[in-house]
Amino acid sequence: MILWRAIAAAMLLVTGPALLAGEIPPDARRSGYSFMGPDTRAMQDDDTSNPGMLFVLDGEALWGKKMGDAGKACADCHGDARSSMKSVAARYPAFDKALARPVTLDQRINLCRANHQQVMPLPYESRDLLALSAYVAHQSSGVAITAGDDPQLKPFVDQGRDLFMQREGQLNLACTNCHDDNFDKRLAGAPITQAQPTGYPLYRLEWQTLGSIERRLRSCMSGVRAQAYDYGSPELVALELYLMSRARGLPMETPAVRP
Repeated sequence: MILWRAIAAAMLLVTGPALLAGEIPPDARRSGYSFMGPDTRAMQDDDTSNPGMLFVLDGEALWGKKMGDAGKACADCHGDARSSMKSVAARYPAFDKALARPVTLDQRINLCRANHQQVMPLPYESRDLLALSAYVAHQSSGVAITAGDDPQLKPFVDQGRDLFMQREGQLNLACTNCHDDNFDKRLAGAPITQAQPTGYPLYRLEWQTLGSIERRLRSCMSGVRAQAYDYGSPELVALELYLMSRARGLPMETPAVRP
């Protein structure tokens, strides 16, 4: 309660009309890594110190594990993830023709499980789903993000942008008020970044575990005292798609480490 009172007080000071800067120009967009202190950067850079790599190792084991009524492993269809999954995460959320809408990497993994392995989907934020997502996304480390390039995604990108700009909750704040208008400042002692989703799923020191971008978005919504969308909702998918599309060109860095 004390923390959120401090956040509310701080945001009242930083959201006056004179401070509204609008969207960040593409050439000025920066990964959250650039806002971190040297200790956090060092933790991310060293695979032996990065706690997110434990999830990547678990994901590697799951990749080769046969399961479900089909008795298939991910590797049976996709082979060596180091080659077959390179650059894949950099283009998600991606348009699914059968569903006629975008799906996230987590949702794609669960669709593969249901359709090809004939096994139950994994719950959102479960260790196994995070591990598989982290393992797949890690294969794209250093690859430039290309999400949102598909013309079929445009209405969904636009939806996500509208949600990003929309004020909500008891504090009447939008994502843009923090991440476009006031990045490089501090809120409750933590740096305000540009919300470029280059490293998800990422290890957050506050959580002491790996988490998805949907968890982070829901946390922000709760922080402004708004009703958070359900995991996997069209709104969260659209928000993730918009954020990934505006990070286009920045390199993937999964699993990132943040405060």
